[in-house]
Amino acid sequence: MSEPSELPVLWRDERLVAVHKPAGWLVHRTGLDAHETRFVVQTLRDQLGQRVHPVHRLDKGTSGVLLMALDSEAARGMAQAFEAREVDKRYVAFVRGWLPDAVQVDHPLKPDDAPADAQPQPAVTDLRCLLRIQWPEAMDSRHPTTRASLVQAMPLTGRRHQIRRHLKHLSHPIIGDATHGKGPLNRWWAERLGRQRLWLHACALRFTHPVTGKALCIESPWQANADWCALLDALRAHGALESHGVDVESMKTVPKAC
Repeated sequence: MSEPSELPVLWRDERLVAVHKPAGWLVHRTGLDAHETRFVVQTLRDQLGQRVHPVHRLDKGTSGVLLMALDSEAARGMAQAFEAREVDKRYVAFVRGWLPDAVQVDHPLKPDDAPADAQPQPAVTDLRCLLRIQWPEAMDSRHPTTRASLVQAMPLTGRRHQIRRHLKHLSHPIIGDATHGKGPLNRWWAERLGRQRLWLHACALRFTHPVTGKALCIESPWQANADWCALLDALRAHGALESHGVDVESMKTVPKAC
């Protein structure tokens, strides 16, 4: 699959810009992944011909909406909004097993690099099951089929890897999560889907513009993303959806989050 030479711009004004971050791209250079060559900050800077300021983060494997500021004032305002939990964030994930219809996870988390005696920080995520999947082949010989779910995740706090760690806490890890998931299950799904990635997508950000005060909602619809379309098509081709009365084409045109 070829990489884009430019990042898709979802929305822009004179102070902020939102782009679609492809899965596998880092937001900025880091010594922790010294061999990576794809960076959103550097690519967008060259694409726009001006400096850009990250105001939040997405993990390398996560695709979807990424917001940048175009000046320091807007960067400070957005950073404060994220810190004050004034930004509504919505994600979609493909996870192990059948999640309940709705669940709120209130489970404090320690930073990954925190010392052993550090206190966990409050962390809350609302989860809603969008779709239950039953693949007609067993990954585990104890069961005749393999179950999974499409899940909407809405983090109410902003801890590192929060959605990934909360889904692991529920024993519904995200498929493709090499850190918090299950390696054999990740490989099993990658073989069947023909794609190996973290199945987590940032589909919408809702916030108040830090300079103009205008209410904004910016989307990168998961149903329009090539990976997720391929996932739905593979599920349909193997009868993993029709047994539950799900119309795949209607899933691809789910109403917008904004």
